Amino acid sequence: MFKQIHHLCQFEHLKLNTYDCLFMRSDEIRAKIRSTTVLLVKRDGKVAMAGDGQVTLGETVIKGNARKIRRISNGQILAGFAGSTADAFSLLTRFETKLEQFQGQLERSAIELSKDWRTDKYLRNLEALLIVADNKDAFLISGKGDVISSDEGLLAVGSGSMFALAAARALMNHTELSAPDIAKEALQIASEICIYTNSDIVIEEI
Repeated sequence: MFKQIHHLCQFEHLKLNTYDCLFMRSDEIRAKIRSTTVLLVKRDGKVAMAGDGQVTLGETVIKGNARKIRRISNGQILAGFAGSTADAFSLLTRFETKLEQFQGQLERSAIELSKDWRTDKYLRNLEALLIVADNKDAFLISGKGDVISSDEGLLAVGSGSMFALAAARALMNHTELSAPDIAKEALQIASEICIYTNSDIVIEEI
């Protein structure tokens, strides 16, 4: 029994212990592990991506300081995810493969991943959203075949995304704050509204 439960909870980036899993109901163990929220801000030639630290399993908060943003392609590209955590990591691995295949071309890699995501039987079942960005472009990639470029230098995913996006848009229009400061402040505001978003915020900048 211990081995079976430990296997179900084996997500290295979440560092769940067998002890933690013993007190989860069986329906919680079967539930998706989900992560939110991620916000991207581009301003004055700077790109900042911020993510909160909360991870939920069903209706339970199981981690509060997870990292949902990764530097890939030798640190030149930022990738952030929301949704099912395990699914998101599978997609990140696929995206890194696309970057290698297309010599680091962000847009081409995003489009090709989106094509695979929509048509591949395995990938179609993955429940996550990705934001990827370099110092020139940024895209939101979905499993419906969407590759969406940033609008006014802003992109957001996750259950708190609309709150973060609204706050970031107001800060862009009415302040002179830098991209990292806008990302942090907007996500802080979202964490005060969205129950699936906390204030343990991680920011990466390129």
